[in-house]
Amino acid sequence: MIINIEGLEFGYSSVPILKDVTVTMRGPRFISILGPNGVGKSTLIHCINKILSPTVGTVIIDDRNVKDISIKEMAKMVGYVPYSANDTFPLTVVDTVLMGRHPHSHRGTLDSDLDIVYETLDMLGILDLAMRSFNELSAGQHQKVMLARGLAQEPKVLLLDEPTSNLDVRHQLEVAKMLKRLSRVKEILVIMICHDINIAAKYSDEIILLHGGTVFDVGTPKEVITRQNLEVVYGVDAKVIDDEGVPHVILRDSIQEKKQLEAGVTVPETRDTATEAI
Repeated sequence: MIINIEGLEFGYSSVPILKDVTVTMRGPRFISILGPNGVGKSTLIHCINKILSPTVGTVIIDDRNVKDISIKEMAKMVGYVPYSANDTFPLTVVDTVLMGRHPHSHRGTLDSDLDIVYETLDMLGILDLAMRSFNELSAGQHQKVMLARGLAQEPKVLLLDEPTSNLDVRHQLEVAKMLKRLSRVKEILVIMICHDINIAAKYSDEIILLHGGTVFDVGTPKEVITRQNLEVVYGVDAKVIDDEGVPHVILRDSIQEKKQLEAGVTVPETRDTATEAI
């Protein structure tokens, strides 16, 4: 599976979000998209899965322009797990995951669809949740069920929008590790939007770093996660150390506050006027 993005641009009304994005993503591989808020990470994956249509440029999946691929056909090729912190389904886990089989369903396929659902739940280690209500699960369990729904589509590409958000550290590690394993076992291209630089650096095969609405850098975690890149893209002063061949980021300060301190500029303390009046 190869995704080629050439000269992609997109904007809402007159506000440009993505500008001249050109990048190639190959599977099977686990790729993380990093960048500060508002840089266009979600917009980029929405252009890949046809939720949005680029203003300029093309998205080619295995030599086919996505604009020529039907919505149903796209759903068979590309699985999408949205930011799901507030998702609610008054259904059992089995029925929730079964929704992912909709693009493949036709008369007489329910039994085979259920087989795929149960196999997916077993593979993710959540078979014991099968008959539980989705709305009664923890945040970590929610994420795994949503991941199961995406995998039940049997896609060649799996797109995930911040799948580790709102999870505790243990569940963040479990989900990221699971995604890397799935890219190998299922031989699919897994693309994840992530805000945790260290999680992305630890598990990703490749990182795409966005800045100013375009691709600032792309490569292995060791190539992309550098002090210089973090300073330019995130505006932070950081120390990047080598942890058994994996870059690990230790944040120090924002560049703006660091410059203020170096210039001897002090931020005035907040005065409690109510207390002073007493």
